[in-house]
Amino acid sequence: MTLYQHSVETPIGWLRVHAEGGAIVRLDWTDSRDPNESDDPLLTAAAEQISAYFAGVLKDFDLPLAPAGTAHDRAVWREMQAIGYGATRSYGDIARAIGSAPRAVGGACGRNPIPVIIPCHRILTSDGKIGGYSGSGGRSTKHHLLALEGCMLAL
Repeated sequence: MTLYQHSVETPIGWLRVHAEGGAIVRLDWTDSRDPNESDDPLLTAAAEQISAYFAGVLKDFDLPLAPAGTAHDRAVWREMQAIGYGATRSYGDIARAIGSAPRAVGGACGRNPIPVIIPCHRILTSDGKIGGYSGSGGRSTKHHLLALEGCMLAL
């Protein structure tokens, strides 16, 4: 299968969305637009939805996703997708929901191949602190995403 990609400029930097087999498979940070981008309709829709999210008008992404990961990773990512816009849950909450451990949930968050769309930024520590973030900019990016959604947290 062919991997297609498309970039979108956001307040947290350029994001590149990758699609394969009719589904989004990865999102990562990049320095600029790639001159060899695809005009694939799915990627165009993804870019439009990402822009609408950062403009504050989109609350729920509606895109076919196919993240690669273990069964445990995928269970964590499904739970993260169930967290509504502007809401948060703890690593422990997710662990209890899927019969896992908080540290294992943290590992799956760090391996999330589609951040922002699969909202790992909505996961906090058990005492409500921001925790880590594997995306570009780390915790400041996570804080930005939470603030965008109206979650006012102390760094």
